[in-house]
Amino acid sequence: MTETLTFLGIESSCDDTAAAVVRLGADGRGQILASVVAGQTALHADFGGVVPEIAARAHAERLDDCVLQALAQAGLSLSALDGVAVTAGPGLIGGVMAGVMCAKGIAVGAGLPLVGVNHLAGHALTPRLTDDLGYPYLMLLVSGGHCQFLGVDGPEQFRRLGGTIDDAPGEAFDKVAKMLALPQPGGPQVEACAAEGDATRFALPRPLLDRPGCDMSFSGLKTAVLRLRDDLMAGTDALHAQDRADLCAGFQAAVAEVLAEKSRRALAMLPDATGLAVAGGAAANRTIRAALEQVAAKAGTRFVAPPLALCTDNAAMIAWAGIERFGTGARDGMDLAARPRWPLDGRAPAMLGAGKRGAKA
Repeated sequence: MTETLTFLGIESSCDDTAAAVVRLGADGRGQILASVVAGQTALHADFGGVVPEIAARAHAERLDDCVLQALAQAGLSLSALDGVAVTAGPGLIGGVMAGVMCAKGIAVGAGLPLVGVNHLAGHALTPRLTDDLGYPYLMLLVSGGHCQFLGVDGPEQFRRLGGTIDDAPGEAFDKVAKMLALPQPGGPQVEACAAEGDATRFALPRPLLDRPGCDMSFSGLKTAVLRLRDDLMAGTDALHAQDRADLCAGFQAAVAEVLAEKSRRALAMLPDATGLAVAGGAAANRTIRAALEQVAAKAGTRFVAPPLALCTDNAAMIAWAGIERFGTGARDGMDLAARPRWPLDGRAPAMLGAGKRGAKA
């Protein structure tokens, strides 16, 4: 029988302040007892994107309240917990620091073990929480500025098979939304606009499909949308609604096709995979999900996509990843540091465009 464990999770890596309580049952399955997410969309609406300083201040103000709400929803006190898990990176450093300091205070005050969690590992391990997916499996992680294919062999065992060499899909969606005068966050807005469009009207590129491997590129696709927009607006100051919808539909279809083909190649590299899983904010896109589901079906393997609420940033995934790490003997002390960058596969070379600070993921 598996030991029952109940963990508090804290997430503050970007613009969502979140706390959750998750329990590992005696049957080895996870149960979300509470999940609270305080979004910051309204705080950043006037700036066209997330402002790190505003996000950090909001996290510091909201973390305590989110934790209290999560404990109240779960009907538990701190004394009923077995540990505290917190996102220690990667992310906006001010927000990550706020979460780590909050978790340290709770751990010390309540005498609980502290476990630092890689935010991306939280996404990558979510299919085990929601669907009890066994190791090893293929994970397509599409979270914010990250997009990579991972062979997931254990709670801390990740093999990167490929990734983006420039813009990740989430970044491309946000930038396309901005250039088409759609509100942020861009992903849901582009998807909603695309529902009214014709995906076949414009001949948009499918980057890197002519090259072997699982690496991806979306910067050129974004630029192609920009040039089409400029052509459509030549001699006028406005973009017609149907033109905007067709551009969104074409862009979304191109991203979905690239991700689907690269997923097919990645599955071929992992013949022992128990399934194809997708997680992260862009995984909430229904067109992308449908394309990936078809790939899994043709490969005769299981397809797992967590509920939409668990694709975007949340603390339930952090609590679960903390439980999984705790089960391997992992414990962190008061020297746990917030990290702006934290690769999941430390053995893989940095992707192109990783920057002076090193690999993002």
